[in-house]
Amino acid sequence: MYTYITSGTYEFLKKLENQYPEEKITLMQNINTALLWHETTEATIFQSPRKYEVINSIGDIAAHGFVVCHNIPVSDEGRPVFEYRFTSHHKYAQNEPGFLATRLLRPLSSDTYIIMTMWKDKAAFEAWEETAGFKKEQYNLNSVKSTENINLFSGAAYISTFIVDEEELEHEDKVT
Repeated sequence: MYTYITSGTYEFLKKLENQYPEEKITLMQNINTALLWHETTEATIFQSPRKYEVINSIGDIAAHGFVVCHNIPVSDEGRPVFEYRFTSHHKYAQNEPGFLATRLLRPLSSDTYIIMTMWKDKAAFEAWEETAGFKKEQYNLNSVKSTENINLFSGAAYISTFIVDEEELEHEDKVT
């Protein structure tokens, strides 16, 4: 399966989403931008998307929720180690209250992997951050950084969060 991502204004992307009701497309937004995620085994409907191969998938992306994307630039030599270590990423999260889905996306046209998790709401994600499972995953990430004899990362990682549900964004104080 592949995930194709495009960005734009919420209104434009909503119209595009509505044109393809038979496709598995999810509209996500935050205070700064909106994204459409298209999951398919076929060609995408987007003209110039960011392209990813789904190498790990748990659960289904829901029509409503809170999405956390860890964007991690990985060096060419680091890809096998990164993928080996993170193929089972969020195995601790999948049984947590409010967990909905996760995807590990391998970039096909860049160096930045995405580890996406979807939660029922922001509170469910924040509760997960306080668990032993979350701390174990953070330890695993730090051990990869410090024990491998290769340059695993090619840049600084960053996190993006999104709301899937246009009504929720209006009620969020701040979504980044």
